[in-house]
Amino acid sequence: MKKLTILFFMLTAFTFMAEAQLNIDHFIRVGRTRISIGNYTGAIEYFNIVIEFKPYLAEAYLYRGIAKHSLEDYRGAIEDYNKAIEIKPYYPMAYNNRGMAYHNLHRYDKAIEDYNRALEFDPDDEAIYNNRGIAKLALRDIKGAIADYDRSLEINPKSTHALMARSNAKIVSGDVMGAIKDLNQVIIIRPHYAAAYLNRGLARFELNDYASALRDYDQSIKFDATNALAFNNRGIVKHKLEDYTSAIMDYDMAIQLNPEMASAYFNRAMAKEILGRPGYETDYQIAARLNPQYDFSNRKINAEQLAQQQQQKGNQQQGNTQKNNQKDDQKQQQSATDQTAQASNQNNQAVDYAAAQKQKDAREEEERDAERRRRHSRMDLIVEETREIPEESKQVQEEEDIQLQDKNIVIDLQPLFIISAFEKNAVDYNRFQYYNVAIDDLNVKNNYNPILSITNKPVDAYKAIFENFILYFNEKIAVQDNAHNHLSRGIFYSLTGKYSAAIEDLDKAIQEDEKLAVSYFCRANSRYQMHEQMELVTNGQENVSIALNKTGNKASGDDVSLDYRQILDDYEITLFLNPKFFFGYYNRAYIKLRLGEYKSAVEDLNQAIRLEPKFAEAYFNRGLTKIYLDDVEGGAIDLSRAGELGIEGAYNIIKRYCN
Repeated sequence: MKKLTILFFMLTAFTFMAEAQLNIDHFIRVGRTRISIGNYTGAIEYFNIVIEFKPYLAEAYLYRGIAKHSLEDYRGAIEDYNKAIEIKPYYPMAYNNRGMAYHNLHRYDKAIEDYNRALEFDPDDEAIYNNRGIAKLALRDIKGAIADYDRSLEINPKSTHALMARSNAKIVSGDVMGAIKDLNQVIIIRPHYAAAYLNRGLARFELNDYASALRDYDQSIKFDATNALAFNNRGIVKHKLEDYTSAIMDYDMAIQLNPEMASAYFNRAMAKEILGRPGYETDYQIAARLNPQYDFSNRKINAEQLAQQQQQKGNQQQGNTQKNNQKDDQKQQQSATDQTAQASNQNNQAVDYAAAQKQKDAREEEERDAERRRRHSRMDLIVEETREIPEESKQVQEEEDIQLQDKNIVIDLQPLFIISAFEKNAVDYNRFQYYNVAIDDLNVKNNYNPILSITNKPVDAYKAIFENFILYFNEKIAVQDNAHNHLSRGIFYSLTGKYSAAIEDLDKAIQEDEKLAVSYFCRANSRYQMHEQMELVTNGQENVSIALNKTGNKASGDDVSLDYRQILDDYEITLFLNPKFFFGYYNRAYIKLRLGEYKSAVEDLNQAIRLEPKFAEAYFNRGLTKIYLDDVEGGAIDLSRAGELGIEGAYNIIKRYCN
């Protein structure tokens, strides 16, 4: 009987282990599926769960890295690839992906090192040779790049990626005919490949074969009508052929598809100026704002300044000549007159030169921009296509995750944390709730009705419920007038915007129990919110932004002494009474950031993160502060961690300010 019992427990244990393994496999499978459909933040959530329970699985870090990589969080991806390699040192896919991440950060030497390591473990992977060739080309090692593409084609003679990449290298080396030969081969293999026609059009443009280039651009647009580059480049060809009206139509389409394409605005401005159409000056201005390379206002020659310089030069020469040979006085005067006339002549010529130079610079810039577009677009295309992500992934992305890092968001600090409440048994899945012993102690005293929680999300929708809780604690205070009940009622006064009443209750709570740390925390929050409400009334604004910016958001001297210092004092007492209350450090950092005390704020955020390693909002605010303090690398890492923990807006900031 004893043996049967032992056997039963063993079978039960094995069954449990098998189910656990099955669940982990399920999470990995779902995470990979979410990557394939473009739901990268959802994939990160699943891999976080896998890492939580099985932190020794290299694959979980690898695929989470791929998800971050796809969100253009390259530094965060590198950290995950590092962990995957640490767990599994012989992991060619991790080295290859890390190399691509380094490439995107323009650290080409590091990328090549990783590709070399990947090839040590997998010497027959054509994609790795291809990627290494791209990195070598970025370092202008054209022969080395072509050698890598050749090796890739030896492994797979029909690799369109390698053929496309080799055509890039050949164009850079001046072998345009060789590039066209490679692109012809790509088109034979993939007749509907829009990018191949686009690149061949660029190559034919190099040969001044505008008619053939135009046909290639037509084909590229036929197969992919969403590529702004194709329309812009076709416009350039039409521009060369002096079909300016049709060129403007192509530039219009390019701008419609990509409103931030500076070259399209500049090209359209030139065409409009030639035709005498209005609006060209605005286009020049937009192009200059989008890309300083198109700002020709800084390059204009000041004709008067040039004439003055020539006059000064003439006078200096005249003085030197007088000193050396006074007998030639008459000759010197004639020379000075000639120099003045020459300066005047150059003054007149300068105006013509400025106009001619502007046209010449524009043409040269147009050609340089075309070359940059050729290299950049092809490189990006190849790097993207060699990832271990299905090509059809971008066809069925979930709506909320489409180009998450490209969404236009307001960049601001994550707000203060306050104590809030929900009805008993209520669940809000959109709110991540941090656990803290101090809050749990309050709930115990309230017998978990109401359930208090701590949040930095808006609570306006719950005001009616909070009003009822004020009535509830009125009755409780009538029966038992103690610190806890005044604290609870003060919390609900604050949640309904009655900050004076809240502070009065919190003062009473502190008088009755001066060691109740949460009372000081809530009073600091109420004081801050009352101050913000007063600012709204004073300034007549609807919102007060507290984003970091170079102009600063420091309060005036009176505000600092009267309002903010009192708030900071309350947080100070909170942390003295409860040094492990990480929300106190976070909120105090927030006020310090408002006062411009950035380094001190970072120290508080450091402590908050030490106490709560998954404190997403603290990582986010510390990341923004580090970027403001010019620590872009550290800021990017913090924002990556914030994104990993669920603050999706972090990826937008990483792309805009860190890459």
